[in-house]
Amino acid sequence: MKDYPLLRLVPPVLRARDFHLYLQGGRRLTDLWQYGGAALLGHTPPHILGELKNTASRGLFTPFPHPLEHRLIKALSAIFPGSIFRVYADEATLRQVLTAAGYAGDRPFPDPVFTPDGSPPVLWRPFLQAPSPQPSLCVPLLPWALAPQVLVIGTDDHPFPPSEILSPVLLAATVRSLYDLIAALPERGKAAFPLITEALGTWRRKGIYLHYTEPLDEAQYSRLFRHFLEGGFLLPPSPEQPLILPATLSPGEQAKLAELLGFRL
Repeated sequence: MKDYPLLRLVPPVLRARDFHLYLQGGRRLTDLWQYGGAALLGHTPPHILGELKNTASRGLFTPFPHPLEHRLIKALSAIFPGSIFRVYADEATLRQVLTAAGYAGDRPFPDPVFTPDGSPPVLWRPFLQAPSPQPSLCVPLLPWALAPQVLVIGTDDHPFPPSEILSPVLLAATVRSLYDLIAALPERGKAAFPLITEALGTWRRKGIYLHYTEPLDEAQYSRLFRHFLEGGFLLPPSPEQPLILPATLSPGEQAKLAELLGFRL
């Protein structure tokens, strides 16, 4: 995981459930980071724990060939029909593969929340309207914190090596998370939250994602992060990542978040 110095400001997290973090000392934070999007189905996504337990109980921790490889491709194909996929263990391997193929593997992937286009590979975020035409190469943000890295390729003519063989334990949970995402797609992106929409001010909203529209230096973003933290909300620890609205917010959380969004540096 990339080191985020601002996370050092957060007290120890003893428990995470749905879209809340429970801290040492008794406080609770509403999570607007959601691990960059890897927890956008919540920190206790449906059925994931069961898949982990079932596969682990069979001792399938070692990366051996397994039918789950085909199930993963089938799940990805339900989201990206007609595409080709390469699956790698981690981001470091993915970036090495991209660099070897002539892409700028050390740069951030263009994020559709901040810009509608960009040089491939681009990041794919769930619950945003897909660009037309579909990018020839994209990296989907999968909704599970330990998911492998996937390249979605739009053509047979590509320079990327075959997928790696991964632990079936990780594959089982990743497949389950994708089907949970597919089940959530019709509704998750429709959350209205009118109080928040009215209070955006210097923020811009795209579906469930918000980003600050004015340039911020490190000190300014640190101040903004602290202000939200004091108000009971966890912002992304980097201004390069968008705020992500949870699937549900209580009336009190909506009112408080609307107040925080009106804060000007």
